[in-house]
Amino acid sequence: MPPSKKPDVLISWSGGKDCALALYDLLQDGAYQPVSLLTTLTEDYDRISMHGIRRSLLLQQANSLGLPLVEVLIPKDATDEIYTAKMEAVSLEQKKAGVDAVMFGDIFLEDVRDYRVQNLSRVGMEAVFPLWGNDTAAQAHRFIELGFKAALAMVDSEVLDGKFAGRDYDQKLLDDLPTGIDPCGENGEFHTFVHAGPLFHFPISFTKGEVVLRDNRFYFCDFIEK
Repeated sequence: MPPSKKPDVLISWSGGKDCALALYDLLQDGAYQPVSLLTTLTEDYDRISMHGIRRSLLLQQANSLGLPLVEVLIPKDATDEIYTAKMEAVSLEQKKAGVDAVMFGDIFLEDVRDYRVQNLSRVGMEAVFPLWGNDTAAQAHRFIELGFKAALAMVDSEVLDGKFAGRDYDQKLLDDLPTGIDPCGENGEFHTFVHAGPLFHFPISFTKGEVVLRDNRFYFCDFIEK
């Protein structure tokens, strides 16, 4: 008998390090077949929502990873209801196309995991969490040791100095993080842009632009395509 086909899985892709490492582990496990990256963009800014990464760099990531991109466009002031409706519509389309699951890079936030599981269950899809329950300090070091390269795209100044925005995500940064800051930024302390590593066929070409304060709280480093 021929081997059974692996379930197709969408990769929830924010452009950052955790989804990249989750994809790496998913591929190492071999139980699923990644078919596309799934990314939410704020259409008013043409950037990845929350992370603030330009769409041009997202397209480079997708090209380097060799995966097509499924985009979910939301307005800048999108409510939870708008976001949920948009995601459900895309999930239904993907389910009809034969996709069985969506992979996420979440690590320990139970409420976020429950939210994702419940939303996907409504359309008959599975939520997959390759990194779930991992120690975040060990995971941060593993990301670096594997050869991934990333930089901090956003910093929440309520918990971390805005001067961290734009810094490379490396051992020096981990050493400099204040006590109480999760080394993976799992509590939203910071978001990252991954630009090279074992999954990428070529590194993403970019320069670091200005750092801008938004909503009197979030510092964004503008990464610009070369």
